[in-house]
Amino acid sequence: MPRLTDQVALVTGGSRGIGRAIVEKFLAEGARVTFFDIDAAAAAQTAGELSSGGRLDFVACDVTAEAQVAAGVKHVMDAHGRIDVLVNNAGVNAYFDAAGMTEAEWDSVFAVDLKGAWLCTKHVLPGMKTRRKGAIVNIASIHATLTIAGMFPYAAAKSGVVGLTRSLALDYAASGIRVNAVSPGWTRTHLVEEWFAMQPDPAAAEASVMNVHPMRRIATPAEVANVVAFVASDEASAMTGAAVAVDCGLGIQFAI
Repeated sequence: MPRLTDQVALVTGGSRGIGRAIVEKFLAEGARVTFFDIDAAAAAQTAGELSSGGRLDFVACDVTAEAQVAAGVKHVMDAHGRIDVLVNNAGVNAYFDAAGMTEAEWDSVFAVDLKGAWLCTKHVLPGMKTRRKGAIVNIASIHATLTIAGMFPYAAAKSGVVGLTRSLALDYAASGIRVNAVSPGWTRTHLVEEWFAMQPDPAAAEASVMNVHPMRRIATPAEVANVVAFVASDEASAMTGAAVAVDCGLGIQFAI
């Protein structure tokens, strides 16, 4: 039987990349899925391309705006009466110099990558507490534990996501709510493909990245989604407060 049969799931940032793969995987696992996104055109395309049997819905929502989050969660609750699974996936990459970054730029990054996860959780928690059951999966990053030059303040924000995960897991375990993080490494999304293409020698750049991975490859969005589906399901019923790396082994080795 599929892992998430008749579960009601909310996924943020579900139009592209890892988010879209999570939506697709959850549908395949039998869930009824609503996804939030700020890009209505991309969302409409995703909803049109995925086969759902009427189990897929989209809500235009900026996860940094509490009123929109509250309205979006209410929409799901009105439609289904509950939310069993929340996946906080919406996020932005950030490339700044600490001395040159403005306060507004800092606030913008953290609003999406950290505040958005809290806001969505805040509005989903009351229903989960009432039912004394729920699963929250936060999409963090291996940048929470190791990083590369030029990724400030993305690593700081994703470290915050892992800290948020631990704290919420502890605070709500007695209420039957599990909170875990999944930390992707290099993943073959449109943004990564675009980065390879921008390099002076794209083939050499890609080969260099593959060569530092013990598995000599990077993950696909579908592989990340597989882990998210497991963590969200009752098969992972003893897991809470964990941060699971999906990085083809990148984080287990010393630099050489």
